[in-house]
Amino acid sequence: MDFRLPPVGEGLIEVELVRWLVKPGDVVGRGQSLMEVLSDKAMMEVPSAFTGTVSATLAEPGSKIKVGQVVLSYDTGEASDELEPAEVAASAPVATRPPPSNGHRSKLPAAAPSVRLLARKLGVDLGAVRGSGPAGRVLLEDLAPYVAAKAPKTEVAPKPPSPTAGLNFGTPGTRVKMLGMRRKIAEHMVAATRAIPHYSYIDECDLSDLVRLRTQLKETFSKVGVKLTYLPFMVKAVSRALKEIPLVNCTFDEASQEMILHDKYNIGFAVATANGLIVPVIKDADQKDIAAIATEIDRLSADTRAGRPHLEDLKGGTFTVTSIGNIGGLISTPIINHPEVGIMGIGKLIRRPIYDAHGNIRPADLIYLSFSFDHRVVDGAVGAAFGNAVIRQLQNPASLLLPERFAG
Repeated sequence: MDFRLPPVGEGLIEVELVRWLVKPGDVVGRGQSLMEVLSDKAMMEVPSAFTGTVSATLAEPGSKIKVGQVVLSYDTGEASDELEPAEVAASAPVATRPPPSNGHRSKLPAAAPSVRLLARKLGVDLGAVRGSGPAGRVLLEDLAPYVAAKAPKTEVAPKPPSPTAGLNFGTPGTRVKMLGMRRKIAEHMVAATRAIPHYSYIDECDLSDLVRLRTQLKETFSKVGVKLTYLPFMVKAVSRALKEIPLVNCTFDEASQEMILHDKYNIGFAVATANGLIVPVIKDADQKDIAAIATEIDRLSADTRAGRPHLEDLKGGTFTVTSIGNIGGLISTPIINHPEVGIMGIGKLIRRPIYDAHGNIRPADLIYLSFSFDHRVVDGAVGAAFGNAVIRQLQNPASLLLPERFAG
């Protein structure tokens, strides 16, 4: 029998097959993940709508497949126990992995993607869980006993993660086909560099006041579960600078040759993953306070690094911020996230002696901000004015804590 690619998302008619999670001869259960597909940087697993044995896989990793295309054949031996396409799409988890099978595969019950993800993290076989939902559907509360069993007996301070943890540095002597998310990123970068005449603008910023303010606030924020880094201040400063220089909060429509100046301030920030940089977007950053921006950065970063970003979180950006400072490096020349017209790179924070206004030497916490602009839209003087506006905001950090109506 044939298995056709079911609907995988609203408006999506084609995706890229990244890899098969089953092979010919495998016995699969209804709801088990068959393959991993990619669309617009959102990774998804496609669940089985049948119980049976895989006869053949009919598409190669890296190929484009359409909704409704036959991608796999299987034998059931009995009458097919298929799901309706709508039920398959509704139950499709995002960027998750099948749990260890220990040499056999159990028939998985119905469960939401969030439930499947938690079960995988806990190492729980959903087939062994008694579901309390409609038709035996497994609910989050059904996993409560397993959560309790996994709870640590003592509090242990977690080690801070390495800034390069999870990055793929490659293996000597191998050939790696560029496919999936890596290929999507490559295509996007090539399109951006071909379409956009980039120019760079770099300036130094004294963050001494911001460093002191963050040090004072970090523990207070931590008590309410908010991790306060420098990035939320950067995002807030950029959103206010964009209001001063609207031309930079713009996308360029190639077809109509129009500059679209936005009245929304949606700031993307680059997240390093094993497959490359992905840019989730903080919507309406100008309307959010520092705590809300910090919370949103944590959520979006966690989803992206886990390989399960929501498609909506990757859309609608009007300007992008990227940072190399946590790994190292002072200056960069970042590539603009097309069709935006500007991006800001954040370098490493360094302490160096400088002269103050009275000619005295004092220690200062310095950072270099590296801007790239689309020269079709942003001239050098406009780019410099925008850089000055960002620096002015960062050097008056207390004002970034005030509501927007007091920003002046």
